[in-house]
Amino acid sequence: MTTIKPISVSSSKTSPDNPMTAAEMGKLRATYLGNSMSKCIISYYLQHVEDEDIKTLLENALTIVVDFMQSIETLFNKENFPLPKGFGEEDVNLNAPRLFEDEFYVHYLKYTAKAGMSIYSVAIPLVFRDDIKEFFVNSMKSTIELMEQIKALLMAKGFIIKPPIVPVPEKVEYVDYKFTNGYLGEVRPLHALEITHFYDNIENSITSKALVMAFSQVAKDEEIRELFKKGTDITSTNIEKYRKKLEDQNLPAPSLIDHLVTESAIPPFSDKIMLFHKMDMFSMKIRAIGNSIAVDGRNDISLLYSGAFMRVSDFAKEALKLYIQNGWMEKPILAIDR
Repeated sequence: MTTIKPISVSSSKTSPDNPMTAAEMGKLRATYLGNSMSKCIISYYLQHVEDEDIKTLLENALTIVVDFMQSIETLFNKENFPLPKGFGEEDVNLNAPRLFEDEFYVHYLKYTAKAGMSIYSVAIPLVFRDDIKEFFVNSMKSTIELMEQIKALLMAKGFIIKPPIVPVPEKVEYVDYKFTNGYLGEVRPLHALEITHFYDNIENSITSKALVMAFSQVAKDEEIRELFKKGTDITSTNIEKYRKKLEDQNLPAPSLIDHLVTESAIPPFSDKIMLFHKMDMFSMKIRAIGNSIAVDGRNDISLLYSGAFMRVSDFAKEALKLYIQNGWMEKPILAIDR
């Protein structure tokens, strides 16, 4: 492990006595809301799990979630910051029948752990108070540790395939103007990062599709149920387009997991928490699409992701509208209105 030289600086500007910045407040609040949601969902999963390894994984995830929430409560109490309401017992029915098979839980935890790591990785460079910085660094470490357990379990039980393998280059070469061709002329094969992001987007989307499909089965409100059906269709379209790019190169892709959703129509979750969940995760998809566009070099791939961006953004906007319409949206932290 590389060791870097220490730099001696005063920590007076990063002490807990200093007010929280907008970045620190905003990221802590988002983390609290997300984990209050996860606490409800994982608690329900633990009511319907038979595999002992998967049960342990869920228990580990719940322990992390509760620890994160308690740490944020302590930080907010120091500032007399009103604790977000988030989600609680009224948003989960622990006695509802099983909605998912055990395998789904492992895919789900990978799906949500990625989202958590995305929040923490953005927060760490932006927070300056030592106590808050320590929280996000520890959050990232804990989530990485959980992610390693998730990946090990997925592979050990044969639930997933690794990303595709491509040949090692024989030498360093440079590209010419044909590198960006996607429709006309000579079209090059996908490069490693393009393959990586297609794989990642497919992996996220197959879990997202199964989840939103399950939510469409159990949602009580007709308008919300119809939006979930639309989300299922959008996600299916994106999966098909992503998979085709890999299949055109004879590369493997993760398989659908829709069969891991049961036929139950009895809701284990409130419409509020389900709508928040999909609004939040579709917003994360927007970031993932942006990251994918940033590394691709073919114009056909850029156009594909642009279409996916529009579809996902449309869903997120509709979800937000319904969330506000139902009076569920807690007011975010605002700057002074001058």
